[in-house]
Amino acid sequence: MKRVSFRRSVGLMAAVAALVAGPALSAHAVNPTAPNQQQTYAAQARAAGLTDQQAGQLQRQMDAMLAQEPRAHQTSANALDIPGGTATLPVPGQTETRNLASPNAALACANGHLCIKDGTGAVYDYYYCGYYDFNGVGDGTFNNNQTSGTRARFYNSDGSERWSHVAKGSGTASWTPVFHIRPC
Repeated sequence: MKRVSFRRSVGLMAAVAALVAGPALSAHAVNPTAPNQQQTYAAQARAAGLTDQQAGQLQRQMDAMLAQEPRAHQTSANALDIPGGTATLPVPGQTETRNLASPNAALACANGHLCIKDGTGAVYDYYYCGYYDFNGVGDGTFNNNQTSGTRARFYNSDGSERWSHVAKGSGTASWTPVFHIRPC
């Protein structure tokens, strides 16, 4: 149990450090060779009505997620391609999570997907079969909209299965103890 607390504490400390570091560090944290992408993300944030302060807060949150998952790639002001699917962060000042690159897209879980909303409002959409690290926290919901009978599995830090769910269906879950996911 101490290993679980330590890992979460380290992850939270890294996230807090990224949030506290401020815009001076986050301007280059995602990809120092892609200033045009940073300008595009900033323009998306402005078009969505975010203040400079909110846009900076959002980018720091994105940087913290990128630090947790080095294989992730930022695709919009608040969306990432992650191993197995995508992650979309909530926009500061908004109550519903939406992708700023596709503001009219609904957050429904597509057929064949496993979707998760964690306690921070981050939405994870898994659509590739595999075994993936998971960094969601808090209490949230899931929608297992995969092919009927497909079993999504959720694992502890040591790789032992914590619980599973057979598609199709949805429910609530505590994501803090979930460290790995196998959507199918």
